[in-house]
Amino acid sequence: MTDDIVAAVVRQWQAVNPELDTGPMELIGRINRCAALLQQAEDAPLRGAGLTRAEFDLLGAMRRNDRELTPGELARDTFSSGAAVTKRLRALQERGLIARRSDVRDRRVAYLQLTEEGRALVDRLLPAQLAYERSVLSGLDERSRTELGAHLSDLLIQLEGRLGGSRR
Repeated sequence: MTDDIVAAVVRQWQAVNPELDTGPMELIGRINRCAALLQQAEDAPLRGAGLTRAEFDLLGAMRRNDRELTPGELARDTFSSGAAVTKRLRALQERGLIARRSDVRDRRVAYLQLTEEGRALVDRLLPAQLAYERSVLSGLDERSRTELGAHLSDLLIQLEGRLGGSRR
């Protein structure tokens, strides 16, 4: 079995400083490298529909909540900044995928929902996106996927508690 790029980096560090504990680098480095490669792959079905992952995450949040949401709720639900959400929502509204209405009592408050076209797009893309993601993970057997998912969940819960990233 060939080494991954992180193993090569660890070997280099150990050659320069053999006393260095590179254990954290081996885990965090691999998580970061996997995330970078997945982002570079750019989710083929989404790209084909002219969407970014971040835009699809907004549409997906609106679809699975199945109610009107405010931009702030969407920012929290998608772990995005308010400014980034505002920019993405403007683009999605221009494409006719979402509709915006103002609160009757406070015009500064906006409520967003999917249009029929937006709902149909999410319903069409989600199965294709899941199939794409399944193919990305196809090199791992079911047991490995389950174990990896459990370990990543444990790490995420720990990080959310420590770093304040928890949604709920």
